[in-house]
Amino acid sequence: MQIMEIAELDKKRMRIVLEDRSSFALYKGEARQYGLQQGEELSEELFEEICEKVLVKRARKRAMHLLQRMDRTEAQIRTKLALGLYPDDVIDSAVDYVKGYRYVDDLRYTKDFVVYHMDRKSRTRIEQDLLRKGISKDMIRAVFEELEEEGTRQDETAMIRSLLEKKKYDAQTSDRQEKQRMYAFLYRKGFHSEAINRALLLDIT
Repeated sequence: MQIMEIAELDKKRMRIVLEDRSSFALYKGEARQYGLQQGEELSEELFEEICEKVLVKRARKRAMHLLQRMDRTEAQIRTKLALGLYPDDVIDSAVDYVKGYRYVDDLRYTKDFVVYHMDRKSRTRIEQDLLRKGISKDMIRAVFEELEEEGTRQDETAMIRSLLEKKKYDAQTSDRQEKQRMYAFLYRKGFHSEAINRALLLDIT
């Protein structure tokens, strides 16, 4: 395939853009070493050599570095590596590598996340946070079901009551406007209407 462009990415690296609009990054010395030139052909054999000898090792090292800082989902690792201009096959290899050592385990991550946050956030908010991290709805649902089977359940009513106490909300003295404001506050937190009404009713009685 033809090399359409070789452009400076930063002081040390070059971005090599191929005719299919895919691209990858090499240090300037590496680009010279492999004799890459704009407008010339990059053979499949040479591209595979660059991936295997340079990019795969670098992507694995990058993935390990990302995981040293914090636990991450597979989707988060893939996104970070894609931003580093690693080709899809190289990203697959790096992800398989860290998954092989169980450094990346979405099921474990999801369960730990739910357990840690279930006393602080509503189920809806937890689900939204996990979806943004690339966890599937099916996995989130399965984790909640597993925890419920183990006897670990969320008490949204108790969580709402705790928030009401922090807000110094008094159902006996608050007017209609204050009640509506508090309802809207809890709803934005991701609590369901039924749980909010139940908690407010408990505060009234």
